[in-house]
Amino acid sequence: MKLALIGFGQAGGKIVDTFVDYDRRTGSDIVRAAVAVNTAKADLMGLENIPEDQRVLIGQSRVKGHGVGADNELGAEIAEEDIDEVQGAIDSIPVHEVDAFLVVAGLGGGTGSGGSPVLAKHLKRIYTEPVYGLGILPGSDEGGIYTLNAARSFQTFVREVDNLMVFDNDAWRKTGESVSGGYDEINEEIVKRFGILFGAGEVEAGQEVAESVVDSSEIINTLSGGGVSTVGYASEEVEEQSSGGLLSRLTGDDGGTDGLDTAHTTNRITSLVRKAALGRLTLPCEIEGAERALLVMAGPPQHLNRKGIERGRKWLEEQTGSMEVRGGDYPVTGSGFVASVILLSGVTNVPRIKELQQVAIEAQDNIDEIRQESDDNLDNLVSDDEDELESLF
Repeated sequence: MKLALIGFGQAGGKIVDTFVDYDRRTGSDIVRAAVAVNTAKADLMGLENIPEDQRVLIGQSRVKGHGVGADNELGAEIAEEDIDEVQGAIDSIPVHEVDAFLVVAGLGGGTGSGGSPVLAKHLKRIYTEPVYGLGILPGSDEGGIYTLNAARSFQTFVREVDNLMVFDNDAWRKTGESVSGGYDEINEEIVKRFGILFGAGEVEAGQEVAESVVDSSEIINTLSGGGVSTVGYASEEVEEQSSGGLLSRLTGDDGGTDGLDTAHTTNRITSLVRKAALGRLTLPCEIEGAERALLVMAGPPQHLNRKGIERGRKWLEEQTGSMEVRGGDYPVTGSGFVASVILLSGVTNVPRIKELQQVAIEAQDNIDEIRQESDDNLDNLVSDDEDELESLF
Protein backbone atom coordinates (compact mmCIF):
# COMPACT_ATOMS: atom_id res chain seq x y z
CA MET A 1 0.00 0.00 0.00
CA LYS A 2 1.47 3.34 -1.05
CA LEU A 3 1.08 6.04 1.61
CA ALA A 4 1.53 9.78 1.85
CA LEU A 5 2.61 10.26 5.47
CA ILE A 6 2.13 13.59 7.23
CA GLY A 7 3.58 13.93 10.71
CA PHE A 8 1.93 16.76 12.65
CA GLY A 9 3.72 18.04 15.77
CA GLN A 10 6.75 16.62 17.58
CA ALA A 11 5.62 13.01 18.08
CA GLY A 12 4.04 12.79 14.61
CA GLY A 13 7.18 14.12 12.92
CA LYS A 14 9.45 11.67 14.75
CA ILE A 15 7.25 8.68 13.93
CA VAL A 16 7.09 9.60 10.23
CA ASP A 17 10.88 10.13 10.29
CA THR A 18 11.29 6.61 11.74
CA PHE A 19 8.85 5.27 9.11
CA VAL A 20 10.98 6.68 6.28
CA ASP A 21 14.07 5.03 7.80
CA TYR A 22 12.22 1.70 8.20
CA ASP A 23 11.06 1.90 4.59
CA ARG A 24 14.65 2.31 3.37
CA ARG A 25 16.06 -0.40 5.67
CA THR A 26 13.50 -3.04 4.72
CA GLY A 27 12.88 -2.04 1.09
CA SER A 28 9.14 -2.06 1.85
CA ASP A 29 8.43 0.82 -0.55
CA ILE A 30 5.35 1.92 1.40
CA VAL A 31 6.22 5.59 1.86
CA ARG A 32 5.49 7.43 -1.38
CA ALA A 33 5.93 10.83 0.27
CA ALA A 34 6.60 12.17 3.78
CA VAL A 35 5.86 15.62 5.19
CA ALA A 36 6.47 17.01 8.69
CA VAL A 37 4.48 19.97 10.03
CA ASN A 38 5.30 21.80 13.27
CA THR A 39 5.16 25.13 15.10
CA ALA A 40 8.55 24.43 16.74
CA LYS A 41 11.57 25.00 14.50
CA ALA A 42 13.93 22.91 16.68
CA ASP A 43 11.72 19.81 16.31
CA LEU A 44 11.80 20.08 12.51
CA MET A 45 15.58 20.57 12.51
CA GLY A 46 15.99 17.42 14.63
CA LEU A 47 14.50 15.15 11.94
CA GLU A 48 16.93 13.02 9.95
CA ASN A 49 15.08 11.28 7.11
CA ILE A 50 12.31 13.60 5.91
CA PRO A 51 13.63 15.91 3.14
CA GLU A 52 14.16 19.49 4.32
CA ASP A 53 11.85 20.91 1.65
CA GLN A 54 9.08 18.68 3.07
CA ARG A 55 9.35 20.15 6.59
CA VAL A 56 6.79 22.89 7.12
CA LEU A 57 7.04 25.46 9.92
CA ILE A 58 3.66 27.05 10.65
CA GLY A 59 2.51 29.76 13.07
CA GLN A 60 5.65 31.87 12.78
CA SER A 61 3.74 35.15 13.11
CA ARG A 62 2.17 33.97 16.37
CA VAL A 63 4.68 31.73 18.17
CA LYS A 64 7.96 32.65 16.40
CA GLY A 65 8.98 29.02 15.86
CA HIS A 66 8.86 28.13 19.58
CA GLY A 67 5.82 25.82 19.59
CA VAL A 68 2.40 26.29 21.18
CA GLY A 69 3.21 25.03 24.69
CA ALA A 70 0.64 22.20 24.86
CA ASP A 71 -2.17 24.62 23.93
CA ASN A 72 -4.10 22.54 21.40
CA GLU A 73 -6.75 25.22 20.80
CA LEU A 74 -3.93 27.47 19.60
CA GLY A 75 -2.54 24.52 17.60
CA ALA A 76 -5.89 24.14 15.83
CA GLU A 77 -6.15 27.90 15.15
CA ILE A 78 -2.65 28.03 13.62
CA ALA A 79 -3.36 24.96 11.48
CA GLU A 80 -6.51 26.67 10.14
CA GLU A 81 -4.65 29.93 9.45
CA ASP A 82 -1.62 28.31 7.75
CA ILE A 83 -3.30 25.40 5.97
CA ASP A 84 -2.17 26.83 2.61
CA GLU A 85 1.48 26.44 3.65
CA VAL A 86 0.84 22.79 4.51
CA GLN A 87 -1.01 22.32 1.23
CA GLY A 88 2.03 23.74 -0.59
CA ALA A 89 4.11 20.77 0.60
CA ILE A 90 1.29 18.30 -0.14
CA ASP A 91 1.04 19.67 -3.71
CA SER A 92 4.45 18.13 -4.46
CA ILE A 93 3.11 14.64 -3.58
CA PRO A 94 2.20 12.56 -6.67
CA VAL A 95 -1.30 11.81 -5.33
CA HIS A 96 -2.16 9.61 -8.34
CA GLU A 97 0.46 7.15 -7.00
CA VAL A 98 -0.92 7.18 -3.45
CA ASP A 99 -3.49 4.72 -2.02
CA ALA A 100 -4.17 6.75 1.15
CA PHE A 101 -3.05 9.62 3.36
CA LEU A 102 -1.91 8.85 6.91
CA VAL A 103 -1.86 11.79 9.34
CA VAL A 104 0.29 10.93 12.39
CA ALA A 105 0.17 12.91 15.64
CA GLY A 106 0.63 12.70 19.37
CA LEU A 107 -2.75 13.58 20.90
CA GLY A 108 -1.48 14.92 24.22
CA GLY A 109 0.54 17.94 23.10
CA GLY A 110 -0.48 21.14 21.37
CA THR A 111 0.51 21.29 17.69
CA GLY A 112 -0.32 17.74 16.58
CA SER A 113 -3.23 17.38 18.96
CA GLY A 114 -4.90 20.54 17.66
CA GLY A 115 -3.69 20.58 14.07
CA SER A 116 -4.12 16.97 12.93
CA PRO A 117 -7.96 16.99 12.91
CA VAL A 118 -7.85 20.31 11.00
CA LEU A 119 -5.54 18.81 8.37
CA ALA A 120 -7.59 15.60 8.09
CA LYS A 121 -10.76 17.62 7.46
CA HIS A 122 -8.95 19.68 4.81
CA LEU A 123 -7.57 16.59 3.00
CA LYS A 124 -10.96 14.86 2.95
CA ARG A 125 -12.50 17.95 1.38
CA ILE A 126 -9.96 18.00 -1.47
CA TYR A 127 -8.96 14.40 -2.23
CA THR A 128 -10.90 11.20 -2.98
CA GLU A 129 -8.23 8.94 -1.42
CA PRO A 130 -8.95 7.71 2.13
CA VAL A 131 -7.52 9.82 4.96
CA TYR A 132 -6.47 7.78 8.00
CA GLY A 133 -5.20 8.98 11.34
CA LEU A 134 -2.59 7.44 13.61
CA GLY A 135 -3.04 8.98 17.05
CA ILE A 136 -0.66 8.45 19.98
CA LEU A 137 -2.21 8.61 23.47
CA PRO A 138 -0.03 10.05 26.25
CA GLY A 139 0.91 7.99 29.31
CA SER A 140 -1.37 8.46 32.31
CA ASP A 141 1.63 9.74 34.30
CA GLU A 142 2.22 12.64 31.90
CA GLY A 143 -0.23 14.98 33.66
CA GLY A 144 -3.79 16.29 33.49
CA ILE A 145 -3.31 18.84 30.72
CA TYR A 146 -2.01 16.14 28.34
CA THR A 147 -4.88 13.83 29.23
CA LEU A 148 -7.38 16.64 28.64
CA ASN A 149 -5.74 17.49 25.31
CA ALA A 150 -5.79 13.82 24.24
CA ALA A 151 -9.47 13.32 25.12
CA ARG A 152 -10.55 16.44 23.21
CA SER A 153 -8.28 15.70 20.24
CA PHE A 154 -9.36 12.05 20.08
CA GLN A 155 -13.06 12.81 19.86
CA THR A 156 -12.42 15.46 17.19
CA PHE A 157 -9.85 13.50 15.15
CA VAL A 158 -11.91 10.29 15.00
CA ARG A 159 -14.79 12.20 13.34
CA GLU A 160 -12.55 13.81 10.70
CA VAL A 161 -10.72 10.71 9.40
CA ASP A 162 -11.88 7.61 7.56
CA ASN A 163 -10.42 5.55 10.40
CA LEU A 164 -8.34 6.38 13.48
CA MET A 165 -5.64 3.88 14.39
CA VAL A 166 -4.50 4.38 17.99
CA PHE A 167 -1.30 3.64 19.88
CA ASP A 168 -1.45 3.94 23.67
CA ASN A 169 1.88 4.95 25.25
CA ASP A 170 0.50 3.89 28.63
CA ALA A 171 0.53 0.25 27.59
CA TRP A 172 4.07 0.41 26.24
CA ARG A 173 6.25 2.58 28.48
CA LYS A 174 8.59 0.56 30.67
CA THR A 175 9.26 1.74 34.20
CA GLY A 176 12.67 3.22 34.84
CA GLU A 177 13.72 3.85 31.26
CA SER A 178 14.73 7.31 30.02
CA VAL A 179 12.09 9.38 28.25
CA SER A 180 13.99 9.69 24.95
CA GLY A 181 15.08 6.02 24.99
CA GLY A 182 11.54 4.95 25.81
CA TYR A 183 9.99 6.94 22.99
CA ASP A 184 12.60 5.80 20.44
CA GLU A 185 11.73 2.20 21.31
CA ILE A 186 8.00 2.90 21.14
CA ASN A 187 8.39 4.58 17.73
CA GLU A 188 10.17 1.46 16.44
CA GLU A 189 7.31 -0.71 17.75
CA ILE A 190 4.73 1.51 16.04
CA VAL A 191 6.58 1.51 12.73
CA LYS A 192 7.24 -2.25 12.78
CA ARG A 193 3.56 -3.09 13.21
CA PHE A 194 2.19 -0.63 10.69
CA GLY A 195 5.09 -1.27 8.30
CA ILE A 196 4.25 -4.98 7.99
CA LEU A 197 0.53 -4.21 7.78
CA PHE A 198 0.80 -1.63 5.00
CA GLY A 199 3.67 -3.46 3.29
CA ALA A 200 1.57 -6.55 2.60
CA GLY A 201 0.81 -6.97 -1.10
CA GLU A 202 3.61 -4.66 -2.28
CA VAL A 203 5.47 -7.14 -4.50
CA GLU A 204 8.42 -6.07 -6.62
CA ALA A 205 9.70 -7.93 -9.69
CA GLY A 206 11.51 -11.12 -8.66
CA GLN A 207 9.93 -11.28 -5.21
CA GLU A 208 7.82 -14.17 -3.92
CA VAL A 209 4.11 -13.92 -4.67
CA ALA A 210 1.69 -14.60 -1.81
CA GLU A 211 -0.67 -17.59 -1.93
CA SER A 212 -3.52 -15.50 -0.51
CA VAL A 213 -2.72 -11.97 -1.58
CA VAL A 214 -3.40 -9.13 0.85
CA ASP A 215 -3.40 -5.92 -1.14
CA SER A 216 -4.34 -2.31 -0.50
CA SER A 217 -8.05 -2.95 -1.26
CA GLU A 218 -8.17 -5.49 1.61
CA ILE A 219 -6.70 -2.92 4.01
CA ILE A 220 -9.01 -0.15 2.75
CA ASN A 221 -12.08 -2.39 3.08
CA THR A 222 -11.09 -3.40 6.63
CA LEU A 223 -10.68 0.27 7.60
CA SER A 224 -13.85 1.41 5.81
CA GLY A 225 -16.79 2.28 8.01
CA GLY A 226 -14.70 4.53 10.24
CA GLY A 227 -14.24 4.26 13.95
CA VAL A 228 -11.18 3.22 15.94
CA SER A 229 -8.61 0.56 15.10
CA THR A 230 -5.92 -1.31 17.00
CA VAL A 231 -3.11 -3.56 15.79
CA GLY A 232 -1.75 -6.76 17.34
CA TYR A 233 1.64 -8.29 16.61
CA ALA A 234 3.54 -11.47 17.47
CA SER A 235 6.67 -12.98 15.95
CA GLU A 236 8.96 -15.97 16.25
CA GLU A 237 12.47 -16.48 14.90
CA VAL A 238 12.87 -19.25 12.32
CA GLU A 239 15.73 -20.77 10.35
CA GLU A 240 15.41 -20.14 6.66
CA GLN A 241 15.76 -23.01 4.19
CA SER A 242 15.78 -23.01 0.42
CA SER A 243 12.19 -22.63 -0.70
CA GLY A 244 10.39 -24.69 -3.29
CA GLY A 245 8.53 -21.53 -4.30
CA LEU A 246 4.85 -20.87 -4.89
CA LEU A 247 4.11 -24.02 -6.92
CA SER A 248 5.50 -26.39 -4.28
CA ARG A 249 3.50 -24.62 -1.56
CA LEU A 250 0.29 -24.93 -3.58
CA THR A 251 0.87 -28.64 -4.21
CA GLY A 252 1.88 -29.31 -0.60
CA ASP A 253 5.48 -30.26 -1.48
CA ASP A 254 7.53 -28.04 0.83
CA GLY A 255 10.88 -28.74 -0.82
CA GLY A 256 11.44 -32.05 0.97
CA THR A 257 9.92 -31.25 4.37
CA ASP A 258 7.66 -33.97 5.74
CA GLY A 259 4.08 -33.88 7.05
CA LEU A 260 5.23 -33.22 10.60
CA ASP A 261 6.92 -29.99 9.51
CA THR A 262 3.78 -28.91 7.67
CA ALA A 263 1.75 -29.56 10.84
CA HIS A 264 4.36 -27.66 12.87
CA THR A 265 4.16 -24.70 10.45
CA THR A 266 0.35 -24.69 10.71
CA ASN A 267 0.47 -24.83 14.52
CA ARG A 268 3.04 -22.02 14.68
CA ILE A 269 0.82 -19.79 12.55
CA THR A 270 -2.31 -20.41 14.64
CA SER A 271 -0.31 -19.85 17.83
CA LEU A 272 1.08 -16.53 16.54
CA VAL A 273 -2.41 -15.41 15.51
CA ARG A 274 -3.67 -15.98 19.08
CA LYS A 275 -0.65 -14.23 20.60
CA ALA A 276 -1.12 -11.22 18.31
CA ALA A 277 -4.84 -10.90 19.08
CA LEU A 278 -4.72 -11.60 22.82
CA GLY A 279 -1.33 -10.02 23.60
CA ARG A 280 -0.41 -6.36 23.81
CA LEU A 281 -2.44 -4.44 21.21
CA THR A 282 -1.47 -0.91 20.14
CA LEU A 283 -4.69 0.11 21.92
CA PRO A 284 -5.68 -2.49 24.54
CA CYS A 285 -9.34 -3.51 24.17
CA GLU A 286 -11.74 -6.43 24.15
CA ILE A 287 -11.52 -7.93 20.66
CA GLU A 288 -15.07 -9.31 20.84
CA GLY A 289 -17.33 -6.97 18.91
CA ALA A 290 -14.67 -5.67 16.50
CA GLU A 291 -16.57 -4.89 13.31
CA ARG A 292 -13.84 -5.95 10.85
CA ALA A 293 -10.46 -7.68 11.05
CA LEU A 294 -7.48 -8.36 8.80
CA LEU A 295 -4.80 -11.01 9.41
CA VAL A 296 -1.40 -10.75 7.71
CA MET A 297 1.18 -13.53 8.13
CA ALA A 298 4.67 -12.40 7.11
CA GLY A 299 7.90 -14.36 6.86
CA PRO A 300 9.98 -16.71 4.71
CA PRO A 301 7.71 -18.47 2.17
CA GLN A 302 8.41 -22.03 3.36
CA HIS A 303 7.21 -21.12 6.86
CA LEU A 304 3.81 -19.90 5.62
CA ASN A 305 0.95 -22.11 4.51
CA ARG A 306 -2.65 -21.63 3.53
CA LYS A 307 -4.03 -24.12 6.06
CA GLY A 308 -2.51 -22.27 9.02
CA ILE A 309 -3.69 -18.87 7.77
CA GLU A 310 -7.20 -20.21 7.16
CA ARG A 311 -7.32 -21.70 10.68
CA GLY A 312 -6.07 -18.43 12.15
CA ARG A 313 -8.65 -16.47 10.20
CA LYS A 314 -11.49 -18.72 11.38
CA TRP A 315 -10.34 -18.47 15.00
CA LEU A 316 -10.31 -14.67 14.65
CA GLU A 317 -13.84 -14.81 13.22
CA GLU A 318 -15.03 -16.78 16.26
CA GLN A 319 -13.30 -14.47 18.77
CA THR A 320 -14.50 -11.18 17.26
CA GLY A 321 -17.92 -12.36 16.12
CA SER A 322 -17.31 -10.45 12.89
CA MET A 323 -18.40 -11.70 9.48
CA GLU A 324 -15.72 -9.51 7.86
CA VAL A 325 -12.38 -11.15 8.64
CA ARG A 326 -9.85 -11.07 5.81
CA GLY A 327 -6.50 -12.82 5.78
CA GLY A 328 -3.44 -13.62 3.70
CA ASP A 329 0.32 -13.99 3.62
CA TYR A 330 3.18 -11.59 2.94
CA PRO A 331 6.29 -13.59 1.90
CA VAL A 332 9.52 -11.90 3.04
CA THR A 333 12.55 -13.90 1.96
CA GLY A 334 15.50 -13.57 4.34
CA SER A 335 13.49 -12.04 7.21
CA GLY A 336 14.55 -14.70 9.75
CA PHE A 337 11.18 -14.55 11.54
CA VAL A 338 7.50 -15.34 11.06
CA ALA A 339 5.16 -12.56 12.21
CA SER A 340 1.43 -12.26 12.64
CA VAL A 341 -0.10 -8.80 12.32
CA ILE A 342 -3.79 -8.34 13.11
CA LEU A 343 -5.76 -5.19 12.34
CA LEU A 344 -8.98 -4.89 14.36
CA SER A 345 -11.22 -2.14 13.04
CA GLY A 346 -14.35 -0.65 14.57
CA VAL A 347 -13.48 -1.64 18.15
CA THR A 348 -15.81 -0.21 20.80
CA ASN A 349 -15.02 -1.94 24.11
CA VAL A 350 -11.98 0.18 24.98
CA PRO A 351 -11.57 0.81 28.75
CA ARG A 352 -8.61 3.17 28.21
CA ILE A 353 -10.68 5.62 26.14
CA LYS A 354 -13.47 5.64 28.75
CA GLU A 355 -10.90 6.23 31.49
CA LEU A 356 -9.18 8.96 29.44
CA GLN A 357 -12.46 10.81 28.95
CA GLN A 358 -13.38 10.53 32.63
CA VAL A 359 -9.98 11.83 33.80
CA ALA A 360 -10.18 14.63 31.22
CA ILE A 361 -13.61 15.76 32.48
CA GLU A 362 -12.22 15.87 36.04
CA ALA A 363 -9.11 17.72 34.83
CA GLN A 364 -11.27 20.29 33.01
CA ASP A 365 -13.33 20.89 36.16
CA ASN A 366 -10.14 21.23 38.21
CA ILE A 367 -8.62 23.70 35.74
CA ASP A 368 -11.78 25.86 35.89
CA GLU A 369 -11.68 25.78 39.72
CA ILE A 370 -7.96 26.61 39.83
CA ARG A 371 -8.44 29.55 37.44
CA GLN A 372 -11.29 30.93 39.54
CA GLU A 373 -9.28 30.44 42.73
CA SER A 374 -6.28 32.14 41.10
CA ASP A 375 -8.40 35.16 40.09
CA ASP A 376 -9.79 35.39 43.64
CA ASN A 377 -6.30 35.15 45.18
CA LEU A 378 -5.00 37.87 42.90
CA ASP A 379 -7.89 40.15 43.84
CA ASN A 380 -7.13 39.55 47.51
CA LEU A 381 -3.44 40.26 46.95
CA VAL A 382 -3.68 43.52 45.03
CA SER A 383 -6.75 45.17 46.51
CA ASP A 384 -8.04 46.20 49.89
CA ASP A 385 -11.77 46.85 50.25
CA GLU A 386 -11.32 49.62 52.83
CA ASP A 387 -8.60 51.56 51.09
CA GLU A 388 -8.69 50.66 47.38
CA LEU A 389 -6.16 52.43 45.17
CA GLU A 390 -7.13 53.86 41.82
CA SER A 391 -5.67 52.22 38.75
CA LEU A 392 -3.28 54.26 36.55
CA PHE A 393 -5.53 53.71 33.50
